[in-house]
Amino acid sequence: MIYPFIHLGEKGEEEEEETTLPHSRHWVNMATPAAPHTDTRFLIIFDFDETIVDESSDDAVVQVAPGKRLPDWLKNLFRPGRYNEQMQRVMAYMAEKGVTEETIRSAVEAMAPSPGMPDLFHFLRTHPQDFEVVLVSDANTYFIEAWLRRAGVRQLFLHIFTNPASFDRSGRLLLAPYHSHKCPRCPENMCKQAIVRDYLARRTRERGRPFRRVFYVGDGTNDLCPSLALGPGDVAFARRDYPLHRMLADAQTGQPAGLGATVVPWVTGADVVAYLKELVAER
Repeated sequence: MIYPFIHLGEKGEEEEEETTLPHSRHWVNMATPAAPHTDTRFLIIFDFDETIVDESSDDAVVQVAPGKRLPDWLKNLFRPGRYNEQMQRVMAYMAEKGVTEETIRSAVEAMAPSPGMPDLFHFLRTHPQDFEVVLVSDANTYFIEAWLRRAGVRQLFLHIFTNPASFDRSGRLLLAPYHSHKCPRCPENMCKQAIVRDYLARRTRERGRPFRRVFYVGDGTNDLCPSLALGPGDVAFARRDYPLHRMLADAQTGQPAGLGATVVPWVTGADVVAYLKELVAER
């Protein structure tokens, strides 16, 4: 499905992306984001699953498995902190059962955005001088690139940090861990705080100064660690009544310690837009 409600670029931009979209195995690597503005004031970081899209991309893909479910023997192999490893097994099972790349891609592309997310993307696209936009997710490159391109918003994101994934000649989606780390809070394949800290340090060197403020938009348990990397004046936008919101409420009372950012709950992307509009107006 192509989302007609996301219109972010110049007239005709989305139509061109839709009509020229390749369907080869390597199509997700073809488009490139726009160059950053060197004087951008703020950095905004997005999670993907249940933040940009309104469900887990892994769950969406399972809906095209035989019987729309995984066998018990496969589900029982899961171990906490090893979700990337489990998804490698899931994708091998899907390939064995004849689920094609096209079927998987279609399931990913059909995911609905979270409420108000198109409005938030439109706001950011119309304020490129104010916001640098990146994405940090424990999903994978194939799912994320497929959805962003189909939705017409890939060029909004300067960088995407996620687990590598690509289809091999047999039709199996191969996944790999993003990196190794020693953080006790995070799954073994990805610590989002390490990614955020490294990115902020690198961009500060490249820009010659830090961002004025940093914003993190997320929902889940693995969004806690990067939220704790934010400082005073920064904002953690936590999806209301999702795990991150509850965990940050605990962090504000001292468990765990180290939260320096303001916590702003969101139900729809319009809540984030309203906050950012006030910030932009403070020029």
